[in-house]
Amino acid sequence: MISHSCLFSLFLILSLIWKSSSIPNPDETQPKKRTLEKELSSKEHFHSKEHNPDYDHEAFLGEEAKTFDQLSVEESKKRLEIIVDKIDHDKDGFVSKEELKDWIQYTQKRYIHNDVENQWRTHNPENKEKITWDEYKKLVYGFMDEVNVDELAKDEDQGFSYQVMLNRDKRRWDVADINGDKALTREEFASFLHPEETAHMRDLVVVETMEDIDKDKDGKVSLREYIGDMFRGSDLGEEGEEELPDWVKNEKEQFAMYRDKNGDGYMDGEEVKNWILPPDFDHSEAEARHLIYESDADADQKLTKEEILAKYDLFVGSQATDFGEALVRHDEF
Repeated sequence: MISHSCLFSLFLILSLIWKSSSIPNPDETQPKKRTLEKELSSKEHFHSKEHNPDYDHEAFLGEEAKTFDQLSVEESKKRLEIIVDKIDHDKDGFVSKEELKDWIQYTQKRYIHNDVENQWRTHNPENKEKITWDEYKKLVYGFMDEVNVDELAKDEDQGFSYQVMLNRDKRRWDVADINGDKALTREEFASFLHPEETAHMRDLVVVETMEDIDKDKDGKVSLREYIGDMFRGSDLGEEGEEELPDWVKNEKEQFAMYRDKNGDGYMDGEEVKNWILPPDFDHSEAEARHLIYESDADADQKLTKEEILAKYDLFVGSQATDFGEALVRHDEF
């Protein structure tokens, strides 16, 4: 039998390190989030040329946006005021682009920090200096020694291989293990969980992404494979473009215009790297610029609290988060 603790640990890790392409999508009209695509939000910023404020909410508030509770306009503005005071580091009464950019980066990193802390405690309850590979393997994959081989084979028949997962984890572990002692410090463990955040892990991110998307294993990603990573529809519109969801049409355009840079109909490894880890684009700065553009009534390139509150729906909508509560408790920023 598989213990509940092992199953929980397994699925927790799955959500972080495995692309969701092997899991059936119950609603083929909606895109799946690409787990390794570095964005400030899982939402599209512009959908069919219409601005989507949900993107800004997640960019501004980070992962805590998922815990929004419906609030009145008055309460929402009240909590936003607290956040604005935290953003204004130099206390000059204005929020500059740099302060806003720093805040956005902070909210994004806060999720990663919390996730690493939670998983560190889960895998290291004794709070030792390091976690060994054997300890991690036993906790996450120990059930494989107890489960009938035929039962595991059934999962593999559905395109889901625990052995492949274990091998990928071991490879990622070895790359994160800088000194090669087969054990990870907390910092190395953070690189293992979130490799896209660490410079020496990023080539591995590209390799893993290619492995997930390149279904025919020819070393490149076709349009069908690119869309198929998110879309379970069998037809990409060759005989009926009008029947495709709008987001699929948009992704086809993105592939042709921006992903496939050399126009050969495929993405190679370098093009995949430019896609998931763009070297010359700072999402936080772009979002800060966008928020200022939308809210800066007097066009002085900085925001007053009044200007932000006047556009509260852009920043937080009619909602506030547990993160706002954390600010009331004087969490540091």
